[in-house]
Amino acid sequence: MTFTLPELLTRFPSTPDRPAFFFRSTPYSYGWLRSRSDSLGHALAERIRPGEKVALYAPNCPDFVVSYFAILKAGGVVIPINPLLTPNEVNYITTNGECSLLLTHPSVEKKASDLLRLREDFSVWTMETPEWMALRERETPPLICPVDDPHRQSAAILYTSGTTGKPKGAVLSHRNLLADVQGVAEALKINQDDRFLTVLPLFHSFGQTVGMLAPLWVNASFVLAPRFTPEESVSLIQEHGCTLFSAVPAMFQSLALLPQETLKHYDTSSLRFCIAGGAPLPIDLIDRFEEKYGITVYEGDGPTECSPVTSVNPVGGKRKKGTIGLPIRGVEMRIVDEKGQELPPLTPGEIAVRGETVMLGYFNNEKATRESFLPGGWYLTGDIGTRDEEGYFTIVDRKKDMIIINGLNVYPREVEEELYRLPSIREAAVVGTPHPLHGEVPVAFLVLKSGEVPDHRKVFAYLRNNLAEFKIPRRLYFVDELPRTATGKVAKNILRERAK
Repeated sequence: MTFTLPELLTRFPSTPDRPAFFFRSTPYSYGWLRSRSDSLGHALAERIRPGEKVALYAPNCPDFVVSYFAILKAGGVVIPINPLLTPNEVNYITTNGECSLLLTHPSVEKKASDLLRLREDFSVWTMETPEWMALRERETPPLICPVDDPHRQSAAILYTSGTTGKPKGAVLSHRNLLADVQGVAEALKINQDDRFLTVLPLFHSFGQTVGMLAPLWVNASFVLAPRFTPEESVSLIQEHGCTLFSAVPAMFQSLALLPQETLKHYDTSSLRFCIAGGAPLPIDLIDRFEEKYGITVYEGDGPTECSPVTSVNPVGGKRKKGTIGLPIRGVEMRIVDEKGQELPPLTPGEIAVRGETVMLGYFNNEKATRESFLPGGWYLTGDIGTRDEEGYFTIVDRKKDMIIINGLNVYPREVEEELYRLPSIREAAVVGTPHPLHGEVPVAFLVLKSGEVPDHRKVFAYLRNNLAEFKIPRRLYFVDELPRTATGKVAKNILRERAK
């Protein structure tokens, strides 16, 4: 049985030459990944104490993968950081996370240098430098990850996006992450012959668990892309014969809009299926993508705090479009009211989760940890959802995004789904804005497809035929693009500010 994350690299010792991942067409074998993470791990073990936190501030690249496992082998805790964050934002995370060492990449070296001006007690190791290569390439004996209790020992601290305040660090143990990987592998029926296309950022939980750890669990491989572009993605699928592709809705949208003239030059028939997560996927978008590519999309979900996958439509089982499927193995889910009481099927309430994948808590934030759990170990996700009679869960909306009009609940996703049915609409986002009489009212931000022109009258006429009057947005804003977080979610906090 595998107890720690580094043991993923030794589960199949007879295949050291098998590719673990590809980057820019170059294969990197399991043996290479084991030995290079051993070498760097020995160097880190001379610098850090067991349990010490090490920040990993880099884009998708081979040294991100090596560093991730090297930190764990040295007994450290990985704190992956979005390379788009500013030095001030990184300073907050590294200070709150009690890091004294940061591993970074030349592409963000200037930001790392600026960070050193903010923190005198800080060290930075830069990838791809001669000093780095000397540490990574030296010959060393195998390094065993010093873990006494994988259920309680931290492996990673992943900081949430912080759209409602300062980011919070979700502490995930070795067992949390491995339990999620096992559940994902079982639900998706993946095997050693699969080849994942990993365009999601590895600093994010979705990219880490589904794009990196899950393929390693079954001795498969993944194709690591430095960033997402639609044409590069289909090119990589063809070049490497990728069988699985995981992405967030914005990526599926870009691929659905890829011109047929471009797409005809690429063969994507190797794909078995796609996995969607990170945010709700509009049914209209699922239909357009599947019609264009002839590939089934299985939608799932889960917050960072749950490692992150909690549920997915089962591959080979019944798929229900618009739902996030069934809980994966080892995860329990329920719908609860404001008092924490379980609600009957089809009744909206907050999704609560319990199981081995649920975080140990928020780092250095006992208050937030306490407020996030119900008695019995149930974690409150902040998602409003329903469960049907067959146990499939559907996300209605984020609890914080729900709009209350004269005491009536309006779920933005319901309105957005209707807007997506209009042929002229490429993207839609609905938010609430304060109103002196009604408390709040909905407003919509719309991105049109190429060649379309704004037509307020047509949009309102359609909505009046399909939604109750109180759900219809009071104002429409036609914009060139929607603001997004680093993980592709629509930044609704920014839209709410714009709507005021």
